[in-house]
Amino acid sequence: MDKANTIVSIVSGILLFGFGFCTGLVVAIPQPVKFRVTAYCPCEKCCGKWSDGQTASGYWIQDGDRFVAAPKHIPFGTKLIVPGYNDNKPVEVKDRGGAITVQRLDVYFDDHQTALNWGVKYLKIRTIGE
Repeated sequence: MDKANTIVSIVSGILLFGFGFCTGLVVAIPQPVKFRVTAYCPCEKCCGKWSDGQTASGYWIQDGDRFVAAPKHIPFGTKLIVPGYNDNKPVEVKDRGGAITVQRLDVYFDDHQTALNWGVKYLKIRTIGE
């Protein structure tokens, strides 16, 4: 990919994710980026009025699903590796959240207690290129 198709932003020393201008392709960033990672489930305590079982991307949640809620600058469908989640296999961004801003992610679990047990972790997250 040439410079016309790729952006890698460094703002105040924070490495953000790069995106292709023309293709919409997510560019893999080789260095992991540190995020504050919390967890949620589809209950009303976690999701409030949005606890209808549908994510912000329009995906209907099914038992056993594993995905993340990420900031708006990371497109839906981007694959991330979150250490300690989903057996360290890539998961897709399928949701957003009011508290999910730059350098924050929420991992999804089916039940509230499992989400609470996750707690708050500071993890180095990697993107997986398409």
